[in-house]
Amino acid sequence: MLFVALNAILGAAMGSFLNVVAERSVSGQRWWGAERSRCNACGKVLSAWELVPIASFLLQKGRCRGCDAFLGWRYLFVELIGAIFGGFSSWRFGVSWAWITALLSGYGLLLSSLTDIYGGYVYDSFVVAMGFLGIAFRVINGLDAAVDGLFGAALGGGVMGAIIVASRGKMGYGDATLSAGLGALLGWKMAALALYFGFLTGGGVALVLLALKKVGRKDPLPFVPFLAMGGVLALIFGPQLIVKLGYFPGWPWG
Repeated sequence: MLFVALNAILGAAMGSFLNVVAERSVSGQRWWGAERSRCNACGKVLSAWELVPIASFLLQKGRCRGCDAFLGWRYLFVELIGAIFGGFSSWRFGVSWAWITALLSGYGLLLSSLTDIYGGYVYDSFVVAMGFLGIAFRVINGLDAAVDGLFGAALGGGVMGAIIVASRGKMGYGDATLSAGLGALLGWKMAALALYFGFLTGGGVALVLLALKKVGRKDPLPFVPFLAMGGVLALIFGPQLIVKLGYFPGWPWG
């Protein structure tokens, strides 16, 4: 349980960091080097005590100590997502290649979801890093694992690419590159499930929003958050489901 708790804490910190990366990438600001965290309203440099994930937000009631501006619920929400995913991944997979792969997949999807929500854009540099690490880890663990990753990248990128072409540009190519990077990490069977669950959740949410008249039939919805949900569902249920279907899930899931 200590391992799970520690990873939940680290996951909250990762969520906070990825939120900063997403916001600054969308606004064209640097997020690396000597840059400091500041209040978006007054520009006050935040101290270490103001940057403790979840705790600082709750203690300060989500407000800046300098100007009392409300920072926004998204900071707490993203930190909670990071904490839950970090704790779950460590509990689900333990110390293993599957755990490392799950963390890379989940946090990579979270980052791209945030950039898609904040700016409607998926950054190729982040996605390429996901795919490169996925293939590198698979090469270390054998030819079969590497081939599985290449097939996963081809499947993810190919399916989304075909949909983008069929939609005549109504979907961005960032969805295809992200699906390819995710496929390289997950392998083709898990990637297929991630896409299936992603389309399923996306379609379900779209129907609910249409029924509530929150969106129209022609209003675009960012797909990356739904792909992220599909990826997480695949991590939760995928390995067992693939085995029940009579197949081997492949490295590192089986």
